[in-house]
Amino acid sequence: MSQTIIAGTRFGSASTGKIINVGLWILQIAAAGMFLMVGFFKLSGDPRMVALFDAIGLGQWFRYVTGSLEVLGALLLLIPRLSGLGALLLMGVMLGAVPTHLFVVGGSPLSAITLLIVTGVVAWGRRKRTMNFLAEIR
Repeated sequence: MSQTIIAGTRFGSASTGKIINVGLWILQIAAAGMFLMVGFFKLSGDPRMVALFDAIGLGQWFRYVTGSLEVLGALLLLIPRLSGLGALLLMGVMLGAVPTHLFVVGGSPLSAITLLIVTGVVAWGRRKRTMNFLAEIR
């Protein structure tokens, strides 16, 4: 009887792991889509993005850096081994975006907070992959 319980527990863990993996992939794909879109707006010189970065006051070079980081992070989210690193990179970008919206340019920081939470969940969910990858490159 104990073997049946153990086997059932293992099956339950495996199916839960698959559900979590699918959920993480959904978050990764959605976040990658958002970051690719916004990153390309920044890199292509969309007038709204130019005006936003004028309001920030650091110059347009910062728009290019931010857009490049967003596109890079989005692409990394779609590569299984590097998805955790991509999430960490994008968390850093969003950790800068939230206070910028709150204290510099105004407006609602809700989208930046939402993306910060999503990338944080992905980074946490992919932490084992990230640690394994970092151990391999040492």
